[in-house]
Amino acid sequence: MEALQKNYQVEVHWHAYELRPEGSPPMDPNYLRYIETTSRPQFNRMMREQHGIDPNPGPFGIITRLPLTGEKVAQALYGETIAHAYHDAVTRAYWTDALDISDRDVLKTIAANVGMDADRFDAALDDPQYEREVVTDIQTAYQMGLQGVPALIFERKYYISGAQPYPLLADVVEQLQANGGTLPGQGA
Repeated sequence: MEALQKNYQVEVHWHAYELRPEGSPPMDPNYLRYIETTSRPQFNRMMREQHGIDPNPGPFGIITRLPLTGEKVAQALYGETIAHAYHDAVTRAYWTDALDISDRDVLKTIAANVGMDADRFDAALDDPQYEREVVTDIQTAYQMGLQGVPALIFERKYYISGAQPYPLLADVVEQLQANGGTLPGQGA
């Protein structure tokens, strides 16, 4: 996404989505074992080979409502630049630093590290307005038929599922730019 922003001046807007909402039933132990022994190693290999990233993820199956709410707080109180920095820092904390991003203290540290007042951020996490914004994002995703992440939506109508290589995403952006926001063969 950073390369797309740099090379094509695209705007990126992050939206909340939960893979494991609070109250989800416990995961089947066999499924957890499959994730740990097969799925995660495959994902890690793909990330190394295609993106040059060596993942070191945090705990599996955590509830992500609090960090998602934190992004809404960052946006409302500090603006787009800090919200993007927070998003990137939370992503790094989970995927490379193996931190539990559902831990409020971890989020407060991240907030301070990206330029927010940690106490103000912490207090705002309890404001129901921001959680409502997260819920609205999630409901919108469900209405659009999204069932997982990552999910990229270009021009609010073209959906690309999964972690795709940069050349594919660059091609989509180039096609949209060349065709006035419409992909070839897709009517306006």
